[in-house]
Amino acid sequence: MTKFLPFLFLLIVVCHSNAQTIYTQADVDVCNSKFQFSSEKNLSSLPVNEIIIEIGKSFLGTDYAANTLEKGDKENLVINLTRLDCYTFLETSLVFARCIKKGKTSFEDYQTELTNIRYRDGKLKEYPSRLHYFSDWIYDMDDRDIGKDITKEIGGKRYVKKINFMSTHVDSYRQLKENPKFVKEISNIERQISTRKYFFIPQEEIASIENKIQSGDIIGITTNVEGLDIAHTGIAIRMDDGRIHLMHAPNVGYKVQITEKPLADYIKGNKKQTGVIVLRPN
Repeated sequence: MTKFLPFLFLLIVVCHSNAQTIYTQADVDVCNSKFQFSSEKNLSSLPVNEIIIEIGKSFLGTDYAANTLEKGDKENLVINLTRLDCYTFLETSLVFARCIKKGKTSFEDYQTELTNIRYRDGKLKEYPSRLHYFSDWIYDMDDRDIGKDITKEIGGKRYVKKINFMSTHVDSYRQLKENPKFVKEISNIERQISTRKYFFIPQEEIASIENKIQSGDIIGITTNVEGLDIAHTGIAIRMDDGRIHLMHAPNVGYKVQITEKPLADYIKGNKKQTGVIVLRPN
């Protein structure tokens, strides 16, 4: 018996000049439903951090999926709103919030803002133009006034680390294995990241400064893994206990959720997590 894929799971590929946008009808439906939700709840009247929280909460229970952005032989704008990882969850929440605040709520508007957030200077070029390192993403968001890295002003300590994980683990990245030119470009980016001044809140100090973190702040969790800057990401949310928790997509086999423990205690439970960097969306 012949089996047919439901239409909503068929990939839709839209070609542009040097790149493609890849999505399914299900992604279009989710996008439209979020904009409808924002209209019904009048979210555009809220500050952007509160919109981020409301959109983030609307994704609670969504399945985790890794490597969803690695589609096609070249760098494409991949949209996957039915399954998320830790980065695409916060990215999606931020993109929706910015679109809603601007009053630009079509699927095409979502694509435009997604490109703006995912790529260096908002420009999709080749594989290295994607902001692969989260500290680089934070730097780019701060540099373009999309958000502000508030880590230093809320008590952060210098975060000094040599970043080279991608260039020293080429076999883990198909695009790097297939294109030595990209390895050189990524190495140059890593050197730039390594020379910047970053700050972080050490894990043992998070509880003492969490009153300075707001719901909707974007959290990058630093790591002691050699060559890597940020190991996990999420969105800060203040719960009924008065404490800051983390809304995030944890890992394979889990769904988007809010941590049962406050952020400070959650991080202490992982030996590879050393602290946080905090970006406040503008």
